Amino acid sequence: MVKKLHSHGHELSVIRLTDSWFIQENSPYYTSITLKLKKKYIGLDLFENAVQKILEARRKGPMMGVVVQLSEFIGIMNIAHTANCAMLTTMLENKDLMTQIKMANYDLMLTDPAIPGGVILAHYLQLPMVYNVRWMSFGEGHFSIAPSPISYVPVPGSGLTDRMGLLERTRNFLHYGLNLIQERWLMIPMYSNLLLNYFPPGADLLTMQRSAELWLVRVDFVFEFPRPSMPNLIYIGGFQCRPAKPLPAELEEFMQSSGDHGVVVMSLGTLIAGLPREVMEAIATAFARIPQKVIWRFVGERPSSLGNNTLLLQWIPQNDLLGHPKTRAFVAHGGTNGLYEAIYHGVPVLGLPLLFDQLDNIVRLQARGAARMLDAATCTTEEFLEALRDILENSTYHQNMQKLSSLHRDRSLHPLDKAVYWIEFVLRNKGAPHLRTEAYNMSTYSYYCLDVAALVLLTLLLTLGGVYIMCILKLKRKTNKAVRDSNKKAVKEGSKRLKETIHALKDSNNIPISKLRASKRI
Repeated sequence: MVKKLHSHGHELSVIRLTDSWFIQENSPYYTSITLKLKKKYIGLDLFENAVQKILEARRKGPMMGVVVQLSEFIGIMNIAHTANCAMLTTMLENKDLMTQIKMANYDLMLTDPAIPGGVILAHYLQLPMVYNVRWMSFGEGHFSIAPSPISYVPVPGSGLTDRMGLLERTRNFLHYGLNLIQERWLMIPMYSNLLLNYFPPGADLLTMQRSAELWLVRVDFVFEFPRPSMPNLIYIGGFQCRPAKPLPAELEEFMQSSGDHGVVVMSLGTLIAGLPREVMEAIATAFARIPQKVIWRFVGERPSSLGNNTLLLQWIPQNDLLGHPKTRAFVAHGGTNGLYEAIYHGVPVLGLPLLFDQLDNIVRLQARGAARMLDAATCTTEEFLEALRDILENSTYHQNMQKLSSLHRDRSLHPLDKAVYWIEFVLRNKGAPHLRTEAYNMSTYSYYCLDVAALVLLTLLLTLGGVYIMCILKLKRKTNKAVRDSNKKAVKEGSKRLKETIHALKDSNNIPISKLRASKRI
Protein backbone atom coordinates (compact mmCIF):
# COMPACT_ATOMS: atom_id res chain seq x y z
CA MET A 1 0.00 0.00 0.00
CA VAL A 2 2.91 2.35 0.76
CA LYS A 3 4.34 1.68 -2.70
CA LYS A 4 0.98 2.33 -4.33
CA LEU A 5 0.48 5.61 -2.49
CA HIS A 6 4.01 6.67 -3.41
CA SER A 7 3.30 5.90 -7.07
CA HIS A 8 0.34 8.30 -6.85
CA GLY A 9 2.66 11.11 -5.82
CA HIS A 10 2.07 11.09 -2.06
CA GLU A 11 4.87 11.74 0.41
CA LEU A 12 4.90 9.30 3.30
CA SER A 13 6.67 9.12 6.64
CA VAL A 14 6.75 5.87 8.60
CA ILE A 15 7.29 5.73 12.36
CA ARG A 16 9.43 2.72 13.27
CA LEU A 17 11.61 1.38 16.07
CA THR A 18 15.33 0.80 15.65
CA ASP A 19 14.83 -2.97 16.03
CA SER A 20 11.84 -3.22 13.67
CA TRP A 21 11.62 -6.66 12.03
CA PHE A 22 10.01 -5.73 8.73
CA ILE A 23 10.26 -1.95 8.22
CA GLN A 24 13.61 -0.84 6.83
CA GLU A 25 14.98 2.54 7.83
CA ASN A 26 15.96 3.49 4.29
CA SER A 27 13.46 3.14 1.46
CA PRO A 28 12.74 4.94 -1.82
CA TYR A 29 9.04 4.92 -0.95
CA TYR A 30 9.02 6.71 2.42
CA THR A 31 11.08 8.61 4.95
CA SER A 32 11.59 7.10 8.39
CA ILE A 33 11.01 8.52 11.84
CA THR A 34 13.09 6.07 13.87
CA LEU A 35 12.68 5.74 17.62
CA LYS A 36 14.97 4.02 20.08
CA LEU A 37 13.48 2.69 23.31
CA LYS A 38 15.44 2.24 26.51
CA LYS A 39 14.99 -1.52 26.33
CA LYS A 40 13.82 -4.20 23.94
CA TYR A 41 10.35 -5.44 24.74
CA ILE A 42 9.50 -7.93 22.00
CA GLY A 43 11.63 -10.58 20.32
CA LEU A 44 10.77 -13.55 18.13
CA ASP A 45 11.51 -15.82 21.09
CA LEU A 46 8.36 -14.44 22.74
CA PHE A 47 6.19 -16.16 20.13
CA GLU A 48 8.36 -19.29 19.98
CA ASN A 49 8.06 -19.80 23.74
CA ALA A 50 4.32 -19.14 23.68
CA VAL A 51 3.77 -21.74 20.96
CA GLN A 52 5.81 -24.34 22.84
CA LYS A 53 3.78 -23.80 26.04
CA ILE A 54 0.48 -23.92 24.16
CA LEU A 55 1.35 -27.13 22.33
CA GLU A 56 2.51 -28.79 25.55
CA ALA A 57 -0.76 -27.80 27.23
CA ARG A 58 -2.85 -29.14 24.33
CA ARG A 59 -1.28 -32.55 24.82
CA LYS A 60 -2.70 -32.56 28.35
CA GLY A 61 -6.22 -31.93 27.12
CA PRO A 62 -8.38 -29.39 25.24
CA MET A 63 -9.36 -27.44 28.37
CA MET A 64 -5.75 -27.05 29.49
CA GLY A 65 -4.85 -25.93 25.97
CA VAL A 66 -7.55 -23.24 25.99
CA VAL A 67 -6.48 -21.93 29.41
CA VAL A 68 -2.78 -21.75 28.52
CA GLN A 69 -3.49 -20.21 25.11
CA LEU A 70 -5.59 -17.50 26.75
CA SER A 71 -2.88 -16.89 29.34
CA GLU A 72 -0.13 -16.64 26.71
CA PHE A 73 -2.24 -14.36 24.53
CA ILE A 74 -2.86 -12.00 27.45
CA GLY A 75 0.86 -12.05 28.24
CA ILE A 76 1.84 -11.19 24.66
CA MET A 77 -0.75 -8.40 24.47
CA ASN A 78 0.42 -7.00 27.80
CA ILE A 79 4.01 -6.81 26.53
CA ALA A 80 2.92 -5.31 23.20
CA HIS A 81 0.83 -2.57 24.83
CA THR A 82 3.58 -1.85 27.37
CA ALA A 83 6.03 -1.38 24.49
CA ASN A 84 3.50 0.84 22.72
CA CYS A 85 3.09 3.04 25.81
CA ALA A 86 6.88 3.32 26.05
CA MET A 87 7.10 4.34 22.39
CA LEU A 88 4.40 6.99 22.76
CA THR A 89 5.97 8.37 25.93
CA THR A 90 9.35 8.58 24.18
CA MET A 91 7.78 10.53 21.31
CA LEU A 92 5.63 12.87 23.39
CA GLU A 93 8.50 13.67 25.75
CA ASN A 94 10.71 14.60 22.80
CA LYS A 95 9.54 18.18 22.24
CA ASP A 96 11.89 18.76 19.31
CA LEU A 97 10.58 15.67 17.50
CA MET A 98 6.94 16.60 18.11
CA THR A 99 7.59 20.16 16.90
CA GLN A 100 9.23 18.76 13.77
CA ILE A 101 6.26 16.48 13.11
CA LYS A 102 3.78 19.32 13.61
CA MET A 103 5.75 21.62 11.32
CA ALA A 104 5.64 18.99 8.56
CA ASN A 105 1.87 19.64 8.25
CA TYR A 106 0.80 16.06 7.62
CA ASP A 107 -2.66 15.61 6.13
CA LEU A 108 -3.56 12.14 7.34
CA MET A 109 -2.65 9.32 9.73
CA LEU A 110 -2.81 5.85 8.15
CA THR A 111 -2.52 3.29 10.93
CA ASP A 112 -3.36 -0.21 12.09
CA PRO A 113 -5.38 0.23 15.32
CA ALA A 114 -4.69 -3.25 16.73
CA ILE A 115 -2.02 -1.55 18.86
CA PRO A 116 -3.35 2.01 19.26
CA GLY A 117 -0.10 3.98 19.00
CA GLY A 118 -1.14 5.63 15.74
CA VAL A 119 -4.63 6.33 17.11
CA ILE A 120 -3.32 8.21 20.15
CA LEU A 121 -0.68 10.08 18.14
CA ALA A 122 -3.25 11.15 15.54
CA HIS A 123 -5.43 12.68 18.24
CA TYR A 124 -2.45 14.43 19.78
CA LEU A 125 -1.59 15.92 16.35
CA GLN A 126 -5.28 16.45 15.50
CA LEU A 127 -5.01 14.52 12.24
CA PRO A 128 -7.84 12.64 10.49
CA MET A 129 -7.35 8.87 10.52
CA VAL A 130 -7.81 6.05 8.06
CA TYR A 131 -7.45 2.52 9.41
CA ASN A 132 -5.84 -0.44 7.71
CA VAL A 133 -7.57 -2.82 10.05
CA ARG A 134 -8.44 -6.40 10.88
CA TRP A 135 -8.03 -6.35 14.67
CA MET A 136 -8.91 -3.93 17.46
CA SER A 137 -8.46 -4.02 21.22
CA PHE A 138 -11.62 -6.15 21.57
CA GLY A 139 -10.75 -8.51 18.76
CA GLU A 140 -12.06 -8.48 15.18
CA GLY A 141 -12.63 -4.89 14.02
CA HIS A 142 -16.36 -5.16 13.28
CA PHE A 143 -17.12 -5.66 16.97
CA SER A 144 -15.85 -2.12 17.67
CA ILE A 145 -17.90 -0.33 15.01
CA ALA A 146 -20.75 -2.41 13.57
CA PRO A 147 -23.69 -4.32 15.07
CA SER A 148 -22.41 -7.83 15.81
CA PRO A 149 -25.17 -10.18 17.01
CA ILE A 150 -23.39 -13.03 18.77
CA SER A 151 -26.27 -15.35 17.88
CA TYR A 152 -24.66 -15.85 14.46
CA VAL A 153 -21.44 -13.77 14.41
CA PRO A 154 -18.62 -15.89 15.89
CA VAL A 155 -16.43 -14.10 18.43
CA PRO A 156 -12.66 -14.17 17.76
CA GLY A 157 -11.02 -17.14 19.44
CA SER A 158 -14.21 -19.20 19.63
CA GLY A 159 -13.40 -21.40 16.63
CA LEU A 160 -17.09 -21.32 15.64
CA THR A 161 -18.90 -20.79 12.35
CA ASP A 162 -22.01 -18.68 11.74
CA ARG A 163 -24.22 -21.77 12.21
CA MET A 164 -24.62 -22.20 15.95
CA GLY A 165 -26.95 -24.23 18.12
CA LEU A 166 -27.71 -23.56 21.79
CA LEU A 167 -24.38 -24.87 23.12
CA GLU A 168 -22.38 -23.04 20.44
CA ARG A 169 -24.19 -19.77 21.14
CA THR A 170 -23.50 -20.23 24.85
CA ARG A 171 -19.83 -20.78 24.09
CA ASN A 172 -19.84 -17.72 21.83
CA PHE A 173 -21.42 -15.65 24.60
CA LEU A 174 -18.71 -16.72 27.05
CA HIS A 175 -15.97 -15.81 24.57
CA TYR A 176 -17.62 -12.42 24.09
CA GLY A 177 -17.48 -11.86 27.84
CA LEU A 178 -13.81 -12.86 27.99
CA ASN A 179 -12.90 -10.50 25.15
CA LEU A 180 -14.82 -7.67 26.79
CA ILE A 181 -13.00 -8.23 30.09
CA GLN A 182 -9.63 -8.26 28.31
CA GLU A 183 -10.41 -4.96 26.59
CA ARG A 184 -12.07 -3.02 29.43
CA TRP A 185 -10.15 -4.33 32.44
CA LEU A 186 -6.73 -5.23 31.04
CA MET A 187 -5.94 -3.22 27.90
CA ILE A 188 -7.73 0.13 28.25
CA PRO A 189 -6.41 0.83 31.81
CA MET A 190 -2.82 0.48 30.53
CA TYR A 191 -3.21 3.80 28.70
CA SER A 192 -4.87 5.73 31.54
CA ASN A 193 -1.69 7.42 32.81
CA LEU A 194 -0.57 8.29 29.28
CA LEU A 195 -3.88 9.97 28.45
CA LEU A 196 -3.93 11.71 31.83
CA ASN A 197 -0.44 13.16 31.31
CA TYR A 198 -0.69 14.29 27.69
CA PHE A 199 -4.38 14.88 26.94
CA PRO A 200 -7.18 17.05 28.34
CA PRO A 201 -9.34 15.63 31.14
CA GLY A 202 -11.92 13.12 29.98
CA ALA A 203 -9.83 11.74 27.09
CA ASP A 204 -11.12 8.25 26.33
CA LEU A 205 -9.30 5.64 24.25
CA LEU A 206 -12.47 3.85 23.13
CA THR A 207 -13.88 7.11 21.78
CA MET A 208 -10.58 7.82 20.03
CA GLN A 209 -10.60 4.39 18.40
CA ARG A 210 -14.08 4.90 16.93
CA SER A 211 -13.28 8.31 15.44
CA ALA A 212 -11.51 7.17 12.25
CA GLU A 213 -12.88 8.63 9.02
CA LEU A 214 -12.63 5.32 7.17
CA TRP A 215 -11.89 1.72 8.06
CA LEU A 216 -10.07 -0.19 5.32
CA VAL A 217 -10.96 -3.67 6.54
CA ARG A 218 -8.74 -6.55 5.45
CA VAL A 219 -11.73 -8.81 4.86
CA ASP A 220 -13.47 -10.35 1.86
CA PHE A 221 -16.80 -12.07 2.42
CA VAL A 222 -15.63 -14.87 0.18
CA PHE A 223 -13.57 -15.74 3.27
CA GLU A 224 -15.39 -14.07 6.18
CA PHE A 225 -18.90 -15.03 7.30
CA PRO A 226 -21.62 -12.50 6.30
CA ARG A 227 -22.44 -9.96 9.01
CA PRO A 228 -23.77 -6.38 9.44
CA SER A 229 -21.57 -3.57 8.16
CA MET A 230 -21.36 0.25 8.22
CA PRO A 231 -21.00 2.90 5.47
CA ASN A 232 -17.43 3.84 6.42
CA LEU A 233 -16.15 0.25 6.24
CA ILE A 234 -14.32 -0.40 2.97
CA TYR A 235 -13.40 -4.04 2.36
CA ILE A 236 -9.92 -4.70 0.96
CA GLY A 237 -9.36 -8.36 1.84
CA GLY A 238 -6.55 -9.81 -0.27
CA PHE A 239 -5.18 -6.39 -1.21
CA GLN A 240 -1.63 -7.79 -1.10
CA CYS A 241 -2.41 -10.60 -3.58
CA ARG A 242 -0.96 -10.38 -7.07
CA PRO A 243 -0.21 -12.65 -10.03
CA ALA A 244 2.74 -14.98 -9.59
CA LYS A 245 6.14 -13.94 -10.92
CA PRO A 246 8.56 -16.38 -12.58
CA LEU A 247 10.54 -18.44 -10.08
CA PRO A 248 14.33 -18.53 -9.86
CA ALA A 249 15.80 -21.12 -12.21
CA GLU A 250 16.63 -23.68 -9.50
CA LEU A 251 13.15 -23.52 -7.97
CA GLU A 252 11.50 -23.73 -11.37
CA GLU A 253 13.56 -26.81 -12.19
CA PHE A 254 12.48 -28.42 -8.91
CA MET A 255 8.82 -27.62 -9.63
CA GLN A 256 9.01 -29.11 -13.12
CA SER A 257 10.70 -32.26 -11.79
CA SER A 258 7.49 -33.11 -9.92
CA GLY A 259 5.82 -34.23 -13.14
CA ASP A 260 2.06 -34.75 -13.02
CA HIS A 261 2.07 -35.26 -9.24
CA GLY A 262 2.85 -31.61 -8.55
CA VAL A 263 4.23 -29.88 -5.45
CA VAL A 264 3.11 -29.32 -1.86
CA VAL A 265 4.19 -26.01 -0.29
CA MET A 266 4.54 -25.70 3.50
CA SER A 267 5.15 -22.55 5.56
CA LEU A 268 4.40 -21.60 9.16
CA GLY A 269 4.92 -17.89 8.59
CA THR A 270 7.64 -15.53 9.77
CA LEU A 271 6.96 -15.45 13.53
CA ILE A 272 7.34 -19.19 14.18
CA ALA A 273 10.51 -21.01 13.13
CA GLY A 274 9.07 -24.48 13.60
CA LEU A 275 7.07 -27.00 15.60
CA PRO A 276 8.29 -29.36 18.35
CA ARG A 277 10.91 -31.82 17.15
CA GLU A 278 8.65 -34.89 17.27
CA VAL A 279 5.95 -33.12 15.24
CA MET A 280 8.51 -32.03 12.64
CA GLU A 281 9.74 -35.61 12.34
CA ALA A 282 6.16 -36.89 11.94
CA ILE A 283 5.47 -34.37 9.16
CA ALA A 284 8.78 -35.11 7.42
CA THR A 285 7.99 -38.85 7.49
CA ALA A 286 4.55 -38.21 5.99
CA PHE A 287 6.03 -36.02 3.24
CA ALA A 288 8.49 -38.80 2.36
CA ARG A 289 5.57 -41.17 1.70
CA ILE A 290 3.76 -39.09 -0.93
CA PRO A 291 4.61 -38.98 -4.65
CA GLN A 292 4.51 -35.17 -4.76
CA LYS A 293 7.56 -32.97 -4.32
CA VAL A 294 7.59 -30.71 -1.24
CA ILE A 295 8.97 -27.20 -0.69
CA TRP A 296 9.14 -26.51 3.03
CA ARG A 297 10.08 -23.17 4.56
CA PHE A 298 12.14 -24.49 7.44
CA VAL A 299 14.46 -22.98 10.05
CA GLY A 300 16.40 -25.20 12.43
CA GLU A 301 17.87 -28.68 12.55
CA ARG A 302 17.08 -30.86 9.55
CA PRO A 303 14.59 -33.68 10.39
CA SER A 304 16.25 -37.10 10.31
CA SER A 305 13.26 -38.65 8.53
CA LEU A 306 13.30 -36.15 5.65
CA GLY A 307 12.70 -37.74 2.25
CA ASN A 308 14.48 -37.05 -1.03
CA ASN A 309 11.33 -35.40 -2.38
CA THR A 310 11.48 -32.53 0.15
CA LEU A 311 13.38 -29.27 -0.32
CA LEU A 312 14.06 -27.19 2.81
CA LEU A 313 14.48 -23.43 2.40
CA GLN A 314 14.84 -20.68 5.01
CA TRP A 315 12.84 -18.31 2.80
CA ILE A 316 10.40 -18.98 -0.03
CA PRO A 317 8.64 -16.73 -2.58
CA GLN A 318 5.30 -17.87 -1.19
CA ASN A 319 2.95 -15.97 -3.50
CA ASP A 320 4.88 -17.06 -6.59
CA LEU A 321 4.92 -20.69 -5.46
CA LEU A 322 1.19 -20.70 -4.71
CA GLY A 323 0.53 -19.22 -8.13
CA HIS A 324 2.60 -21.88 -9.93
CA PRO A 325 0.53 -24.37 -11.96
CA LYS A 326 2.39 -27.31 -10.36
CA THR A 327 1.31 -26.43 -6.80
CA ARG A 328 -1.32 -28.86 -5.47
CA ALA A 329 -1.69 -28.01 -1.76
CA PHE A 330 -0.58 -25.52 0.88
CA VAL A 331 0.29 -26.65 4.42
CA ALA A 332 0.03 -23.53 6.57
CA HIS A 333 -0.45 -22.19 10.09
CA GLY A 334 -3.45 -20.13 9.01
CA GLY A 335 -2.13 -16.57 8.87
CA THR A 336 -4.43 -14.15 7.06
CA ASN A 337 -2.00 -13.13 4.31
CA GLY A 338 -1.10 -16.70 3.40
CA LEU A 339 -4.72 -17.85 3.27
CA TYR A 340 -5.77 -14.94 1.05
CA GLU A 341 -2.90 -15.81 -1.29
CA ALA A 342 -4.11 -19.43 -1.31
CA ILE A 343 -7.65 -18.24 -2.12
CA TYR A 344 -6.38 -15.90 -4.83
CA HIS A 345 -4.47 -18.73 -6.54
CA GLY A 346 -7.05 -21.45 -5.79
CA VAL A 347 -4.83 -23.77 -3.72
CA PRO A 348 -6.54 -25.94 -1.03
CA VAL A 349 -5.12 -25.76 2.49
CA LEU A 350 -4.13 -28.16 5.25
CA GLY A 351 -4.10 -26.04 8.40
CA LEU A 352 -1.98 -26.36 11.56
CA PRO A 353 -3.17 -23.34 13.59
CA LEU A 354 -0.89 -22.17 16.40
CA LEU A 355 -1.64 -18.63 17.66
CA PHE A 356 -3.98 -15.64 17.51
CA ASP A 357 -6.58 -15.72 14.69
CA GLN A 358 -5.17 -18.77 12.93
CA LEU A 359 -7.77 -21.21 14.30
CA ASP A 360 -10.66 -18.96 13.23
CA ASN A 361 -9.12 -18.46 9.79
CA ILE A 362 -8.79 -22.19 9.11
CA VAL A 363 -12.32 -22.78 10.44
CA ARG A 364 -13.67 -20.34 7.84
CA LEU A 365 -11.98 -22.13 4.95
CA GLN A 366 -12.94 -25.52 6.37
CA ALA A 367 -16.60 -24.42 6.56
CA ARG A 368 -16.43 -23.68 2.83
CA GLY A 369 -14.98 -27.09 2.01
CA ALA A 370 -11.60 -25.71 0.92
CA ALA A 371 -9.41 -26.83 3.83
CA ARG A 372 -8.80 -29.38 6.55
CA MET A 373 -7.40 -28.77 10.01
CA LEU A 374 -5.14 -30.77 12.34
CA ASP A 375 -3.93 -30.16 15.88
CA ALA A 376 -0.20 -29.47 15.65
CA ALA A 377 0.25 -30.59 19.26
CA THR A 378 -0.90 -34.17 18.77
CA CYS A 379 -0.50 -34.67 15.03
CA THR A 380 0.95 -38.07 14.09
CA THR A 381 2.44 -39.25 10.82
CA GLU A 382 -0.67 -41.26 9.95
CA GLU A 383 -3.06 -38.39 10.75
CA PHE A 384 -1.04 -35.90 8.73
CA LEU A 385 -0.66 -38.33 5.83
CA GLU A 386 -4.38 -39.15 5.75
CA ALA A 387 -5.39 -35.46 5.79
CA LEU A 388 -2.82 -34.48 3.15
CA ARG A 389 -3.82 -37.33 0.84
CA ASP A 390 -7.46 -36.30 1.26
CA ILE A 391 -6.60 -32.75 0.18
CA LEU A 392 -4.55 -34.00 -2.78
CA GLU A 393 -6.82 -36.78 -4.01
CA ASN A 394 -10.31 -35.48 -3.21
CA SER A 395 -11.10 -33.07 -6.04
CA THR A 396 -13.84 -31.39 -3.95
CA TYR A 397 -11.27 -29.31 -2.05
CA HIS A 398 -9.68 -28.07 -5.26
CA GLN A 399 -13.05 -27.30 -6.85
CA ASN A 400 -14.29 -25.41 -3.78
CA MET A 401 -11.10 -23.36 -3.58
CA GLN A 402 -11.27 -22.60 -7.31
CA LYS A 403 -14.82 -21.33 -6.77
CA LEU A 404 -13.64 -19.09 -3.93
CA SER A 405 -10.80 -17.85 -6.12
CA SER A 406 -13.20 -17.02 -8.94
CA LEU A 407 -15.47 -15.07 -6.57
CA HIS A 408 -12.51 -13.31 -4.95
CA ARG A 409 -11.17 -12.11 -8.31
CA ASP A 410 -14.56 -11.13 -9.75
CA ARG A 411 -14.66 -7.42 -8.86
CA SER A 412 -14.52 -4.17 -10.74
CA LEU A 413 -11.60 -2.73 -8.76
CA HIS A 414 -8.60 -4.43 -7.16
CA PRO A 415 -8.67 -4.05 -3.34
CA LEU A 416 -5.39 -2.13 -3.35
CA ASP A 417 -6.74 0.36 -5.90
CA LYS A 418 -9.94 0.65 -3.86
CA ALA A 419 -7.91 1.39 -0.72
CA VAL A 420 -5.89 4.12 -2.44
CA TYR A 421 -9.06 5.67 -3.92
CA TRP A 422 -10.71 5.97 -0.51
CA ILE A 423 -7.57 7.32 1.17
CA GLU A 424 -7.43 10.02 -1.49
CA PHE A 425 -11.18 10.58 -1.06
CA VAL A 426 -10.58 11.48 2.59
CA LEU A 427 -7.68 13.76 1.60
CA ARG A 428 -9.73 15.54 -1.08
CA ASN A 429 -12.76 16.06 1.12
CA LYS A 430 -10.99 16.73 4.42
CA GLY A 431 -12.62 13.71 5.99
CA ALA A 432 -15.77 11.65 5.49
CA PRO A 433 -18.14 12.67 8.32
CA HIS A 434 -21.21 11.90 6.19
CA LEU A 435 -20.34 8.19 6.43
CA ARG A 436 -20.07 8.18 10.21
CA THR A 437 -23.14 7.03 12.07
CA GLU A 438 -24.51 8.95 15.04
CA ALA A 439 -24.16 5.73 17.04
CA TYR A 440 -20.58 6.75 17.91
CA ASN A 441 -21.88 9.76 19.86
CA MET A 442 -24.57 7.90 21.76
CA SER A 443 -24.35 6.57 25.28
CA THR A 444 -24.68 2.84 25.81
CA TYR A 445 -28.18 3.12 27.28
CA SER A 446 -29.31 5.27 24.34
CA TYR A 447 -27.73 3.01 21.70
CA TYR A 448 -29.49 -0.06 23.06
CA CYS A 449 -32.71 1.94 23.74
CA LEU A 450 -32.57 1.04 27.42
CA ASP A 451 -34.10 4.44 28.23
CA VAL A 452 -36.91 3.76 25.75
CA ALA A 453 -37.47 0.33 27.28
CA ALA A 454 -37.54 1.92 30.75
CA LEU A 455 -40.04 4.57 29.58
CA VAL A 456 -42.28 1.98 27.92
CA LEU A 457 -42.07 -0.26 30.98
CA LEU A 458 -42.84 2.66 33.31
CA THR A 459 -45.78 3.74 31.13
CA LEU A 460 -47.06 0.18 31.04
CA LEU A 461 -46.72 -0.18 34.80
CA LEU A 462 -48.48 3.16 35.41
CA THR A 463 -51.25 2.21 32.99
CA LEU A 464 -51.71 -1.21 34.55
CA GLY A 465 -51.54 0.36 38.00
CA GLY A 466 -54.21 2.91 37.05
CA VAL A 467 -56.44 0.23 35.57
CA TYR A 468 -55.93 -1.91 38.67
CA ILE A 469 -56.84 0.97 41.01
CA MET A 470 -59.92 1.82 38.93
CA CYS A 471 -61.01 -1.80 38.99
CA ILE A 472 -60.50 -1.98 42.75
CA LEU A 473 -62.50 1.23 43.31
CA LYS A 474 -65.25 0.08 40.98
CA LEU A 475 -65.36 -3.30 42.66
CA LYS A 476 -65.46 -1.62 46.06
CA ARG A 477 -68.36 0.64 45.03
CA LYS A 478 -70.16 -2.33 43.59
CA THR A 479 -69.57 -4.30 46.78
CA ASN A 480 -70.82 -1.43 48.98
CA LYS A 481 -73.94 -1.07 46.84
CA ALA A 482 -74.54 -4.78 47.03
CA VAL A 483 -74.23 -4.63 50.82
CA ARG A 484 -76.67 -1.71 51.02
CA ASP A 485 -79.13 -3.42 48.71
CA SER A 486 -78.78 -6.60 50.71
CA ASN A 487 -79.46 -4.74 53.97
CA LYS A 488 -82.55 -3.03 52.52
CA LYS A 489 -83.80 -6.32 51.21
CA ALA A 490 -83.18 -7.97 54.57
CA VAL A 491 -85.14 -5.21 56.36
CA LYS A 492 -88.02 -5.53 53.92
CA GLU A 493 -88.05 -9.28 54.22
CA GLY A 494 -87.88 -9.02 58.04
CA SER A 495 -90.78 -6.60 58.11
CA LYS A 496 -92.73 -8.80 55.77
CA ARG A 497 -92.08 -11.89 57.86
CA LEU A 498 -93.13 -9.99 61.02
CA LYS A 499 -96.41 -9.00 59.45
CA GLU A 500 -96.99 -12.52 58.25
CA THR A 501 -96.29 -13.85 61.74
CA ILE A 502 -98.74 -11.43 63.33
CA HIS A 503 -101.43 -12.30 60.81
CA ALA A 504 -100.78 -15.97 61.37
CA LEU A 505 -101.19 -15.61 65.14
CA LYS A 506 -104.34 -13.57 64.67
CA ASP A 507 -105.88 -16.11 62.36
CA SER A 508 -104.97 -19.10 64.55
CA ASN A 509 -106.46 -17.69 67.81
CA ASN A 510 -109.19 -15.62 66.21
CA ILE A 511 -108.53 -12.97 68.82
CA PRO A 512 -108.60 -9.36 67.85
CA ILE A 513 -105.45 -7.63 68.49
CA SER A 514 -107.04 -4.96 70.61
CA LYS A 515 -108.63 -7.61 72.89
CA LEU A 516 -105.36 -9.45 73.12
CA ARG A 517 -103.67 -6.31 74.33
CA ALA A 518 -106.49 -5.69 76.84
CA SER A 519 -106.23 -9.20 78.26
CA LYS A 520 -102.50 -8.68 78.79
CA ARG A 521 -103.23 -5.58 80.89
CA ILE A 522 -105.65 -7.55 83.12
